[in-house]
Amino acid sequence: MRKISFADADSLRTILGDRGENLVVLEEKAGVKVNVRGSEVMLHGDDFQVDLVADLLRELDALVRDGYSLYPTDIDFAYRIKAADSRADVKSIFLDKVCIRHKGSRKRPITPKSIGQKRYIDAIRKHDVVFGIGPAGTGKTYLAMAMAIAALTSKEVDRIILVRPAVEAGERLGFLPGDLMEKVNPYLRPLYDALHDMLSFDKVSVLLDKGVIEVAPLAFMRGRTLNDSFVILDEAQNSSAEQMKMFLTRLGFGSKAVVTGDITQIDLPSDRESGLVRVQDILKGVEGIAFCYLSQVDVVRHPLVQKIIVAYARAEAGE
Repeated sequence: MRKISFADADSLRTILGDRGENLVVLEEKAGVKVNVRGSEVMLHGDDFQVDLVADLLRELDALVRDGYSLYPTDIDFAYRIKAADSRADVKSIFLDKVCIRHKGSRKRPITPKSIGQKRYIDAIRKHDVVFGIGPAGTGKTYLAMAMAIAALTSKEVDRIILVRPAVEAGERLGFLPGDLMEKVNPYLRPLYDALHDMLSFDKVSVLLDKGVIEVAPLAFMRGRTLNDSFVILDEAQNSSAEQMKMFLTRLGFGSKAVVTGDITQIDLPSDRESGLVRVQDILKGVEGIAFCYLSQVDVVRHPLVQKIIVAYARAEAGE
């Protein structure tokens, strides 16, 4: 048993939740029994887990006293951070504001929620070309988009260019109504969704009309030179090796590129090699380029998404 005393009873109540919902999450995750008496907390369970939860509660207390609004999901994320690395600083991760949403939004600022996400954000800050590779729900594209908007807002770049391959369209493009842009637009919709989550609808419309933000299929990048731009290539596992080379060589002066993808979800024909797979061997060790690998530990969607990813990984491994 270990006892922790809190100087601020209000801070403790915030950590535990209005109805103790945060406490339930923590007990389920850590397998530790938590008893509360006034401003004291008693922890019962495995020594390692008790020490981990004690450290976590202290860090959450510091977060709350700094004005951080704690949600039940934050308890889950914070525990996963400490479980992955007991020396990790939860406070520094949660307070690393990547992007402030528009005034009309009731959502909180965008911050990393895992060690992998924090490393990814830091890599984008430090390097001009970054590859974010990992499963769905790890925030690869979302955080890259947030970094792009932050760079545009601070005038580090003049425009944002969002790119996606449309390999699923294939031969079916000719059967769809409209011009080429209208045909590939459905494949670009996830990028628009992320934009509208961070900027107001009117702001996005104005920036798109002015060309400050451009959303385009990968094929449209050929022959261009992109200066003073923040360029994101999403779903890069569906680019060919030739397309990947073409995209990377578009980068001009004052620009930054982030390439995201999931190499377990390749939709290319079996006889075509994924550019995202191939580029890892070609550019490994090149100065100025960073490869960030995220895993199911970094999933920040519905809790079931993490379990689904693990289950599929086991099935594919024949377990």
